[in-house]
Amino acid sequence: MTSSLFVERHPGIGRPVVFLHGLASRGAKDWPDAEWGGAFGDRPRLVVDLPAHGSSPALGTAPTSVVLDALAEAVGSAEVDLVGYSLGARLAWDLAKRPGVSVRRLVLGGLSAGEPFSLVDLEAARTTIGGGPAPMDPLTGMIVQMASLPGNRTGDLIDLVEGLAAEPFDPRADGLGLPVLLLGGTDDAMATGIDELARVLPIAHAQRVPGDHLAALHTAEFRAAVQDFLAD
Repeated sequence: MTSSLFVERHPGIGRPVVFLHGLASRGAKDWPDAEWGGAFGDRPRLVVDLPAHGSSPALGTAPTSVVLDALAEAVGSAEVDLVGYSLGARLAWDLAKRPGVSVRRLVLGGLSAGEPFSLVDLEAARTTIGGGPAPMDPLTGMIVQMASLPGNRTGDLIDLVEGLAAEPFDPRADGLGLPVLLLGGTDDAMATGIDELARVLPIAHAQRVPGDHLAALHTAEFRAAVQDFLAD
């Protein structure tokens, strides 16, 4: 099976805007045309399905570095603006530092300052999806619930979580000297650390928009902040 990721390409003129979605979602769900079509005028948009999501293949328990290899292949070498949300933001942080990937500006929405996947009880998660009892741990239960939503490949998503946890998110500023906008919902507990993250980056600003982790992404305020930040 090829490891090439599915990319929904919206052609246009100028610097592309690349979008990376959150865990247990897909590109078209987090970045629908109804909200983002025309948001950047005639600029091209590339909406990527992460591994084990949407129309992209699974990569098993591949670590973060292998997932980044696949994303780098999908994005290409041309200069882009990069927008990630939740898991997509976690990956975008490191993708923007990767040799061969050229990012002008970076938007990180709903980003957790730590690595939640390393705290997931993978054995309990797999027991649950195999028909066993629900996990005792609330975080593991939440991950299983998300992975089990209709249309998801539950086992593949748990494998992805295991692989990402093997190389945990380490939000160091090394090599990330580009302008960064961090966005978080006012009621999003996962994004409470974005002000601290902004302080470790040389060129960064943290901003709050209405909503919790699910709702903030789809607010007019979120879209306006991204549009303003990525304006040429």
